[in-house]
Amino acid sequence: MGRAFEYRRAAKEKRWDKMSKLFPKLGKAITMAAKEGGVDPEMNASLRSAIKNAKAQNMPKDNIAAAIKRAQGKDADSFSEMNYEGKGPHGVLVFVECATDNPTRTIANVKSYFNKAGGSIVSNGSLEFMFNRKCVFEIQKSDDIDIEELELELIDSGLEEIEEVEDKIIIYGDYTSFGDLSSAIEKMEIEVTKSNLERLPTSPVRFSDDQLADIEKMLDKIEDDDDIQQVFTNVE
Repeated sequence: MGRAFEYRRAAKEKRWDKMSKLFPKLGKAITMAAKEGGVDPEMNASLRSAIKNAKAQNMPKDNIAAAIKRAQGKDADSFSEMNYEGKGPHGVLVFVECATDNPTRTIANVKSYFNKAGGSIVSNGSLEFMFNRKCVFEIQKSDDIDIEELELELIDSGLEEIEEVEDKIIIYGDYTSFGDLSSAIEKMEIEVTKSNLERLPTSPVRFSDDQLADIEKMLDKIEDDDDIQQVFTNVE
């Protein structure tokens, strides 16, 4: 899974680095996590993760505090989490996760991104079996961390797979194990550099460089949209 992970991470970071509206997206993720699991980070693993990811992108503390506060206000009630599925250029499969206060606007925009790229939206649920939903934790490799010992410590908390990718250690588990794994890693006093809920393709497909250029062009359009939180593909 290493090379596929590296592609996904590199592609996502490339797009996120050039997003002009990165902080609002991170803020929305914090608000949604706080709305769903409560505003106390100590009691809400998803919120702790969202805050940590925001800090990794140098999001100011005031912005983070404001995003948490929004979860307690009326504005948070207007946001809905929506998923859309589609096929893009060269048959690439795409799963789009959104947080929106206007589903009509969002679906119209998402459809236009696919249509303009020669793709189309498919019925919700059509691609569910093509992706496995996983929680993913990234930690920095160090001499203090024994991979085999770490694996044994985390198995009872839902660990499914662990791998080394360059200077990182990547931990995978079913998405339902996010809170347990997060707490277990924290108890071991290991710093998590990134964590997320991701949809990993069950059958990754290799595309040519020219095909990837077309796919990336569409993904750039999708992820520039304020309502889009995450996008996943079956690219190897």
